[in-house]
Amino acid sequence: MSSHREAPEMAKDPVADSTDVYAFVSPDRPRTVTLIANYIPFQTPDGGPNFYEFGDDVAYDIHISNRGRSEADITYRFRFHTEVRNSKTFLYNTGPISSIQDTAWNRPQFYSLTRIKDGEAKVLARHLACPPVNIGPRSTPDYPQLAEQAVHKVGRRRVFAGQRADAFHVDLGSIFDLGALRPFQHLHLIPMADAAGRNSLQGFNVHSIVLQVPIGEVSRTGDVPADPAKARSVIGVWASASRRKSRMFDKSMGTYVGHGPWEQVSRLGNPLFNEVITPMAHKDMWNARHPKGDSVFAKYVNHPELARLLPVLYPGVFPHLAAYHKARADLNAILLTGIPSGVVPGFQN
Repeated sequence: MSSHREAPEMAKDPVADSTDVYAFVSPDRPRTVTLIANYIPFQTPDGGPNFYEFGDDVAYDIHISNRGRSEADITYRFRFHTEVRNSKTFLYNTGPISSIQDTAWNRPQFYSLTRIKDGEAKVLARHLACPPVNIGPRSTPDYPQLAEQAVHKVGRRRVFAGQRADAFHVDLGSIFDLGALRPFQHLHLIPMADAAGRNSLQGFNVHSIVLQVPIGEVSRTGDVPADPAKARSVIGVWASASRRKSRMFDKSMGTYVGHGPWEQVSRLGNPLFNEVITPMAHKDMWNARHPKGDSVFAKYVNHPELARLLPVLYPGVFPHLAAYHKARADLNAILLTGIPSGVVPGFQN
């Protein structure tokens, strides 16, 4: 479920920008579910000396809805804090980093994990270490080992938070150039020679929060459902990022300090919903809302703008799409209400 730089204000706040959400039964531990929330898009690997990191002033949440109400029944919250070991150097590291405890790493980052259920918050772990970013062969000579050290066991859970390669594949340079589709762009209203698609995210990183939890911890009845056709077998998953309502620069601390309640500034669940369905004037409002109110955006799902543009941009190529004027019940089910039971054998939403 991907959406990079999808809203005007969010594009100015990449540290809180949700880029991808994944949820699946874990192949390595089939009685667990793996939840992944990615943030901070388009990270160049060589972005030093201030390499990319999670925001100490952001609350990163993974939400679980297991009662079909589009409301969070369980939330896992991640809060980060950064330390500077040597205040007299500009360097991120002062030598090779051989472990995530290595004092040569000058700017380590740590986080807490909190589970919120029924309004009650329980801290599951504190001071969990992130890995450093993958700087290069001199600074991080065995980066896979550093990343492995940052996989922490928290009870029956496993958790990781740190930089990863962006796994999503999309040709952003083409599709946002007036809807160009390279393999047959000679048919475009402004024709050019056909070309192979390109992965615009190749070589870029994101910051991932990965949480593997027992299925019984997030299911409605606290067990591992056996029948996928039962409503209790389904969970809804989305991620968000929140900031304090205001922040001020504290001269004594030399940093910005947040004040007031948390306010959601970013969220992501369905692929490209805010990126290519929500009109630009409403994108930041969508980011601040909760899924339960998404019916107000149904009109954009039922009659998506891209479906109207493709027949114009590619004259004669999409005759059936050009002739179709009814509400898109298929997209409404996939993106808003869920696919009715029985439409896909063995699957219900």
